[in-house]
Amino acid sequence: MMIARWTIEARFGYKPQVIESMKKWSDEVGREIGWPPDRMRVYTGSLGAPESTVQSEIEIDSLEELDEAWGKLATLESHKQWSKDLEPYVVSGTPHWEVLRVVE
Repeated sequence: MMIARWTIEARFGYKPQVIESMKKWSDEVGREIGWPPDRMRVYTGSLGAPESTVQSEIEIDSLEELDEAWGKLATLESHKQWSKDLEPYVVSGTPHWEVLRVVE
């Protein structure tokens, strides 16, 4: 198992909107690409991390699964619109992905 983590920095004063938007994405777009909400979590910075940090974490079985999901995202109008709606609340240039391997 692996964890795919998407990190963004919310613009000052807009963290609640970013968190709500990430949850909405999980419920709507995530389901469309095969990521049910029980495999996803949303985190925010508290101690030792910037308070503006918002992360979405998805449990995946392989890099192939992630690649397939990203391929589907590129075709979804709902994802494009979500991205445009989120953009005013995010610090430009901060979104990035990390993939971690779970050690059991």
